[in-house]
Amino acid sequence: MESLFLQSQQIPAGSGFALLLPDGMKPSTSLLKRSEKQYLEDFRTHYPERRVIILETPDRMVVALLLKQEENFSETLESCRRLGSDLADIIDTRRIATFSVTALLSDFRCLAALAEGVMLAGYRYLNWFSVEKRKEKQFPLRQLILVHKKYDKELMQHTEVAIRSIFLVRDLVNEPPANKSAEVLAQRLAEMATPSGILCDVMHRKHIEALKMGGLLAVNRGSIDHPAFAVMEWKPADAVNTKPIVLVGKGVTFDTGGMNLKTGTFMDGMKSDMAGAATMAAVLMATATLKLPLYIIALMPFTDNRVDGNAFLPGDVITMHDGTTVEIKNTDAEGRLILADALSYARRFDPMLLITAATLTGSAMRAIGAHGTVAMHHQAARQMELLKKTGEDLYERIVEFPMWKEYADELRSDIADLANLGGPNGGAIIAGKFLQHFVQYPFIHLDIAGTAFLEKRAHYIPAGGTGTGVRLLLHFLLNFRKTLT
Repeated sequence: MESLFLQSQQIPAGSGFALLLPDGMKPSTSLLKRSEKQYLEDFRTHYPERRVIILETPDRMVVALLLKQEENFSETLESCRRLGSDLADIIDTRRIATFSVTALLSDFRCLAALAEGVMLAGYRYLNWFSVEKRKEKQFPLRQLILVHKKYDKELMQHTEVAIRSIFLVRDLVNEPPANKSAEVLAQRLAEMATPSGILCDVMHRKHIEALKMGGLLAVNRGSIDHPAFAVMEWKPADAVNTKPIVLVGKGVTFDTGGMNLKTGTFMDGMKSDMAGAATMAAVLMATATLKLPLYIIALMPFTDNRVDGNAFLPGDVITMHDGTTVEIKNTDAEGRLILADALSYARRFDPMLLITAATLTGSAMRAIGAHGTVAMHHQAARQMELLKKTGEDLYERIVEFPMWKEYADELRSDIADLANLGGPNGGAIIAGKFLQHFVQYPFIHLDIAGTAFLEKRAHYIPAGGTGTGVRLLLHFLLNFRKTLT
């Protein structure tokens, strides 16, 4: 597979390039001709707010990217990514296949972030266009040449693996629901993961019934398609942890709300309700690709949630994998039911840490919008702090919600051990408390409802599936590994 990034010590002769430089710095560099320097200075004088300046002559094009350096370095890196997004638009308009970028900054991370922004902004989901339209809309850039004296090969390897993993999640989320039934999606992920050395087991209905996964089976009752439960394991010989880190992702391939049918436009975008499962599978595959010495297991329950004569109903009582009985208050609170079965199943692995990712509640999205991820933890304060710091560094920020014991009162039922829904307030937290009931080990829950799918583009993050969470979790694992050695 052709690499996205190439290293070079100099700009190829006669080639156009992009130059990242601190805003206000005089471009005293041999890279620019005298006329280009003068044009740049004149332009900055007349348009001081502009951050992207195109210096175009008959023989080449130079794009000056003016970086406003923030007091918080993570915000500076985010500015680099967003400038990369602007550069991607220029590359797309001019149909450039190979381009060079360099920087008048000593810290290579700024150039790496710029390159990351270019490639992430270049994502296109084109599977359903005609051949001619696909060629027309395809992002033209095939390789980006990075010119810097302090090129960091390991950083760019991690960046490229993360980008490809994000693209995988975006593709899976954007795929029409008719093309990703539970069994099809689980099998597809298994086939993609196996070449990396990951052990995969996809369980089908009979096995799920034998395991008495009442949550997964109940949600699936309204579907004409069978459920699936995927177990993926990466256990290298040099793993630094004997107990696994378990990743659990929600895999609702389409959510109508069931008998509590979603109204208005609330069903739009529900093909994204499997983003949590796609994220966890992609993170595990990225871990294997990088050959990280970590023992990790990913658990992904898959089903759709539809309306049918046999669909589960408000008022039903179901028995979960661990024997807990649950009164169904609302069939649109289905994600927690299938996750709970997976969390109970995880007990057999005696995890050192368990992390869930799920487009779980509209409450999380309403609370903080699309600018971050709602998270909460149980007995994992140290790991949560590391995850939050990782999020700040990457600008995939986390807002921690409490898991106070009083929230569990909302889940009381008069006829069963638990109800699957609480009152109208604190919905994201109450969903987390429901999951906590099924956990006996350090636990972090990520509610990605606000970040997994966007209605419109936000810089290098496209409309549709975003892949948000992949960078966060992959870099968390890279950082967490260091605490174990």
